[in-house]
Amino acid sequence: MKLNFKTFGEGQPIVFLHGLFGMLDNWNTFGKAVADAGYMVYLVDQRDHGRSPHTQAFNYTLLAEDLHQFLEEQWLHRSIIVGHSMGGKAAMKFTDMYEDMVEKLVIIDIAPRKYDGGHEYIFDALRKIDPNVYEDRNEIQEQLAMTIKEPAVLHFLMKNISRKKEGGYEYKMNLELLYHNYRDLMNELHFDHVIETPSLFVAGESSDYIRQEDIIGIQKLFTNAEFASIAGAGHWVHADQGEALLKVLLDFVEA
Repeated sequence: MKLNFKTFGEGQPIVFLHGLFGMLDNWNTFGKAVADAGYMVYLVDQRDHGRSPHTQAFNYTLLAEDLHQFLEEQWLHRSIIVGHSMGGKAAMKFTDMYEDMVEKLVIIDIAPRKYDGGHEYIFDALRKIDPNVYEDRNEIQEQLAMTIKEPAVLHFLMKNISRKKEGGYEYKMNLELLYHNYRDLMNELHFDHVIETPSLFVAGESSDYIRQEDIIGIQKLFTNAEFASIAGAGHWVHADQGEALLKVLLDFVEA
């Protein structure tokens, strides 16, 4: 597995993992800000997302194994790992499997518990259209907007539309594979041991992905966990309140 990635800066390595339907480009601005603070930032496209290869299987163990291979190839034997949403669960699984490679862990707006879903309408909207038959991106956006009413979500998803050399468009993500594995992605994570690595769980104040009742469960699994809440932020914390998240992250990694 040769994951697509981008790197900025010099210093202690910090590796960022995006969420479902995401890609490394979503973290460009934030990643550059972290690099400017004196770190070597790695932004990674996870399998079946962005410009990384499409595969035939998708689960958190595979995402963790992909990350392990990537870190070995980059000679990164001990790094700070940051994961948002699905990327947060992948980062937790990686830490369970390869804890000695994790200096510190930052999980953004996700808990290891089971989730009911919530992305079904996005899958429905994306699967209803064939981007290959369109010659104008605006037409694709108009079709998606009939189902996806939130401008920020629509803008986020349009980043997944890629122009083909021979004409027409395609999804960067492996849509059908993600769709068929979606329920498994929502399931609770299982751990082989408790995590002693210093960990920070960051919640968006307006999001319900990390609830008050999740904290006790997290503390049982992550014995050295800290918690922070970012005011004015929903699930996409880095997009809603990037400066506040940057301060919280740097305070934690520099402590």
